[in-house]
Amino acid sequence: MWTYIARRAVQALVILVFITFICFILTRLSSDPMQMYATKSNVSAEERLAIRAKLGLDQPMPIQYVKWLGLALQGNLGDSFFSHQPVLTLISQRLPMTVVLMFTSEVFIIAISLLLGIISAVRQYSAMDNLITSFSFIGFSMPIFFIAFGLMQIFAVQFKAWGLPYLPTGGDIWKFTDPIALAWHLVLPVTCLVIIQVAGYSRYIRSSILEVLGLDYIRTARAKGLGSRTVLYKHALRNAALPFITIVGLDIPFLLGGALVTESIFAWPGMGRLFWEYAQRGDFPVVTGVLLIVSSAVVVFTIIVDVLYTFIDPRIRLH
Repeated sequence: MWTYIARRAVQALVILVFITFICFILTRLSSDPMQMYATKSNVSAEERLAIRAKLGLDQPMPIQYVKWLGLALQGNLGDSFFSHQPVLTLISQRLPMTVVLMFTSEVFIIAISLLLGIISAVRQYSAMDNLITSFSFIGFSMPIFFIAFGLMQIFAVQFKAWGLPYLPTGGDIWKFTDPIALAWHLVLPVTCLVIIQVAGYSRYIRSSILEVLGLDYIRTARAKGLGSRTVLYKHALRNAALPFITIVGLDIPFLLGGALVTESIFAWPGMGRLFWEYAQRGDFPVVTGVLLIVSSAVVVFTIIVDVLYTFIDPRIRLH
């Protein structure tokens, strides 16, 4: 296994260099940070050239990338053009808030998806299955901004108008000093993410369990007199969970990048909002830094998922 992990780690480094190079080039081509000086009459052409040279923008892009990569390997992602703060400082401020939001959402997503998926598979074509299927189709087809504004209208605007306890719709929560206020602000954004993800996950679990329940070894287990719960939880669910683990394992690193729409609507100070704010300003050191964090997480979690397979399914061996 350790040989496999070492080989995958080397492959991951090569892939990561390729990914970061593509992202670096695309972010450089998408905007020009010198635009902020174009409308300033007090900045002369010579001063603009000096600023461009100071930022390293006068050099070819491959050379810019090599220098950026060398600094990134030392833990230096550069400084923001807009806020003039180190990129790592900005990310370290926002990443904990995204982790809180996404970890909370993922716990509810996995728990509710497993529950609904199992119920829907065990009671196939029943009224409960039809109800869960209808919920899945509705939740999966609605855009998240529509769900967000709908929840805000009901649980914030209308509840306040009716004199009922209402949920907050925004406000930057930067500290964990008040866990009650933090939890109160989490309700609406977490609900939006849960509705969207559960709608897809529950259908996936249902189809995986139904596929496994039709296999020969399940029929053999039932023929030996094992109970329905033993067959479901000990045999069927364990094998049906492999595709689900793949989806969750690949979703987690993207969650570290933040939920751009959700964080923007609810003014949640996370990575997604950081990415969007600074991408609009053409601040590519911050944009590239966020992309590096997400890309690295994708590569790492892919290896973790592969290793987890061997613990869940003994038939899988890593060589």
